[in-house]
Amino acid sequence: MASVAQAAGTATLAPVRRTVQIVPVKALPAVAIVLIGMIVAIATDSRWALTFYHVVGGGMWTALDLFLGLVLGPIMGTMSTPSRIEFASRLMPKMLLLMPTLVTMTLGSGFQLARNLGNLSAGFPQHDWLVASYIVVGVMATIALGLLEPANIAVLFEMRKPEPNPARIAKLMKVFIYTAGITGLMQIATLVIMTKLASS
Repeated sequence: MASVAQAAGTATLAPVRRTVQIVPVKALPAVAIVLIGMIVAIATDSRWALTFYHVVGGGMWTALDLFLGLVLGPIMGTMSTPSRIEFASRLMPKMLLLMPTLVTMTLGSGFQLARNLGNLSAGFPQHDWLVASYIVVGVMATIALGLLEPANIAVLFEMRKPEPNPARIAKLMKVFIYTAGITGLMQIATLVIMTKLASS
């Protein structure tokens, strides 16, 4: 009788596995507001709004990439596999919406600003620097949307399986963190180019 009660108590104390939400639905209205605001800024050619979106989007994109790759990555590498999976189940859904939103904010407003200021013209004095920034940002965006997000989505789908594969999750998380670190380091090159352009 005691063993049955003991078993029942153990079952009660057993950890309940969280259902991983791939898309955080509650955050979708906030994303919609941000993107609608950017569309309005582009449609009205508001210099302040476009600069706000470009600076805020670019700053958050850079900071997030550097934090993920250079701070969070090494910390996660020392965590146990269950802890890493639990952490990833909370982080990755947020990243699924955050990264594409920041990339869209930065590139959309930046292109419109460059167009309005005449920076896209071949006669622009700092045209070579601007072309260099387009190349760096283009590579970063390709990496972010071609490697970062697919790894993110793959982790989320793996964690939703009845029996997730911890080794596969760890491998995908490594791809995600390393990719974020690489784009973060490339962001430093972008900051050098942007500050050069702004100070010219």
